[in-house]
Amino acid sequence: MLGKLARQHDPNVLVGFDHADDAGVYQIAPDQALVQTVDFFTPIVDDPYVFGQIGATNALSDIYAMGGKPLTSLALVCFPEKADLEILERILAGGLSKMIEARCTVIGGHSIRDEETKFGYSVTGLIDPKKILANGGASAGDALILTKALGTGVISTAIKKEKAQPAWIDAAIASMTMLNKAAADVIARYHAGTAARGRPAEPSSAAAVHAMTDITGFGLIGHAREMALASDVSLRLHAGKIPLLPGALECIRAGYVPGGLKNNRDFAECVVGYENEIADEVKAVLFDPQTAGGLLISVGSGISDQLIRSLADSGVRAVQIGEVVPKSKPLITVLR
Repeated sequence: MLGKLARQHDPNVLVGFDHADDAGVYQIAPDQALVQTVDFFTPIVDDPYVFGQIGATNALSDIYAMGGKPLTSLALVCFPEKADLEILERILAGGLSKMIEARCTVIGGHSIRDEETKFGYSVTGLIDPKKILANGGASAGDALILTKALGTGVISTAIKKEKAQPAWIDAAIASMTMLNKAAADVIARYHAGTAARGRPAEPSSAAAVHAMTDITGFGLIGHAREMALASDVSLRLHAGKIPLLPGALECIRAGYVPGGLKNNRDFAECVVGYENEIADEVKAVLFDPQTAGGLLISVGSGISDQLIRSLADSGVRAVQIGEVVPKSKPLITVLR
């Protein structure tokens, strides 16, 4: 639908909706730009406070994925007219707890009556225009690093069906309430600087972070596809190295598959080639829509191991899951 709309031409827009990127970037000074995003959704866990935390973590993630620092936020609330307002209070309190952790100030919001509860935030951050980490800029030879395990979509579906085991729920909640702040802070120290629109100042550098995105609703393959297309490269992923949450494969085998996974697979599997024997449940989890997922980082091979160690020192379990290769067909190759 966006492709049918009239185009606005504003030279201060460094990253707009036409880039399929994580957030918009608008320059306001030679060395300063705004990073803006919005996200809200229906409950995926039973605890209202935890749901609020997840909503905030998810909304903040797009700011971190661009290399920005969140500054202010506005709450978005849809709530049933006859529902218990104490539930809404707990949702807002949970969200506020994560905004405080992120040092992002909640300055207002908007609420409407709705038959179904929905919650999230519009978040505004700041970034140096020369240090934007867009999803374009990955270079052949880069290592691909992922900072969180996959599986929140299928586990959330199992929770709704009351089939999720406590250990699965605990692991998924821990992942969905973990801010990407610590990871983004480490990555910023390794980022050598980029030109406007995320293109690397030194595309051949083996000692720089070149591109980044967060893994959310389109799943790992969907967001990897966007990175590959924006960077004019191809990607190789090693299925056996991709971290999975406890219970993720069991949920798929049991049929607890969200509609978003099926939609993602229908849309993006056409650009994927599988080498070796890969189980169908493993293929499926690569398309699982994530909530508050991890960061996918394209980094020069010269510092990939060092970056992983630095992330670990900051409490972030990061794993190299693949590499960037020159553009070819298929766009994404999945190896065992």
